[in-house]
Amino acid sequence: MLDFEFGNVAVTEFGVGRDDDNGPDFVAISVDTDVQTALLEMARVTWEQMQNQGDPTRYQPSEKHSSTEYLFVPEDDDLDNVIRTLHGANNLPIDGNALSEPDSIFCYFARFIDGKNRRLTALRRASYFKGVLRKRLIHLVNDLLAMVEDKVFKLDSDFDLLMDSDRTHIWRPSAFEFLSSVKQAILDAVPDNIASIKPDLGFLDFGGIQDYASTHSRAARCLASIRTQRLAGITRDSLVNLCRTMGVEIEETNGLLTVADAHVIGFLDVLDRRMYRVELVPDVPEQFRASSRHRINM
Repeated sequence: MLDFEFGNVAVTEFGVGRDDDNGPDFVAISVDTDVQTALLEMARVTWEQMQNQGDPTRYQPSEKHSSTEYLFVPEDDDLDNVIRTLHGANNLPIDGNALSEPDSIFCYFARFIDGKNRRLTALRRASYFKGVLRKRLIHLVNDLLAMVEDKVFKLDSDFDLLMDSDRTHIWRPSAFEFLSSVKQAILDAVPDNIASIKPDLGFLDFGGIQDYASTHSRAARCLASIRTQRLAGITRDSLVNLCRTMGVEIEETNGLLTVADAHVIGFLDVLDRRMYRVELVPDVPEQFRASSRHRINM
């Protein structure tokens, strides 16, 4: 459920996010009641589209997602920190000139507060919003078509994501990754993800894996996903046997399992339940890697 009531909105704010040398900069812009109504309708449409897909699944950094897919990030996850900072900010600076440099705008947003003081934040990438500036527009004035000289911005029909107090509701996964700077956030989170995984796999030397993942986004994404997987109960023998079956080379050094750089991705795919083997033709085993996978409950 959404921790917000669309039929009881008390406050509506509009603003844009701009690229700044020190990171994203969010400012508010005053809008009239017609724009406020349009923004609320966009948020409502976004939520309805999500609901039509049923229950969401948790966003997994290593997963291949559809262009539109209802996913979520829980409140205690670090991947949506940029958005959550905007969501919780009070008294955003008002800048009436924020649209004067459209090339610096990377998103626009709306923040709503309902009658119970619950907040909803909605974001959308600004590509379509400012794309109309590059087109030649005309309008009818006194029965005469004339060029539109002023800058014109166009709202979209829905938002890319919504955030309430409990979670980030994602409608367009690629936009979420862009708006949240997920790539850098995942790289920065490598040490924390290793620390979370390590207690369940005490027989594994994570030094080389951490060094590799700190500079390789694909490996860092796998670690972020593995952190959410069931790790308790994995035994040394079961992991070694599966790695050998899938052609992933591991060694033993000072009593701990180690993985060479060339096999880190394969090893992490094993831990992330992405490597599997079938033998439909007798004595002809085939190994595959799943770019997207959903658990089947038997």
